[in-house]
Amino acid sequence: MIVSPGRGYVFVHAPKTGGTALTLALEARAHRDDIIVGDTPKAKARRRRIAGVTTAGRLWKHSKLRDIRGLLPDATLDGLRPVTLVRNPWDRMISYYHWLRDQTFDHPAVRLARAVPFGDFVLDDATAASFRANPYTSYVEGGRDPLFVRLEHLAADLAPFEDLLGFRLDVPRANESDRPDDWRALYDARTTRRVAEICAADISAFSYRFDPGDSA
Repeated sequence: MIVSPGRGYVFVHAPKTGGTALTLALEARAHRDDIIVGDTPKAKARRRRIAGVTTAGRLWKHSKLRDIRGLLPDATLDGLRPVTLVRNPWDRMISYYHWLRDQTFDHPAVRLARAVPFGDFVLDDATAASFRANPYTSYVEGGRDPLFVRLEHLAADLAPFEDLLGFRLDVPRANESDRPDDWRALYDARTTRRVAEICAADISAFSYRFDPGDSA
């Protein structure tokens, strides 16, 4: 997450959407007073600036907009334009699963992903509950004119954000998971329908389809 009063935006980092890469691109041109929360180099260097700050929710790299109330005065936060990345949910699910399998920290999702094949992970009730509870729009709920950037249409969707910034972004690749390029092959009819069900809000909001060629 990056909160930039000087440039008039707050970047809200929804998990497994390419947000680390965009954070790196933004922090390369960060203002001195930008607040960067996460595990990138400048975020680590600036951690002392937010030590002891009390916020409405957990303050971490994947905080939602409503969580950061208290970080700055409400009038300042309300004047910032929220920006977040979104991703085809079927693609995102596979990226999430493979990322979890590489982790070693103690968390139910990590234990599940390391214990079961992909299909069972998708069909698990805990996975469904997590995705249903956190649609993309929930990350920027309450913000002024949120800007959603589709990972599959990065250059086109970043253009309005770049206009706000006043410069073009060079977004690197970061935190790639070990998964096949053609992720559709990992799905069967049942798991395809399952993602369609639990991510229905995101699919409807951003016109996603199982076949990326059909995405708007």
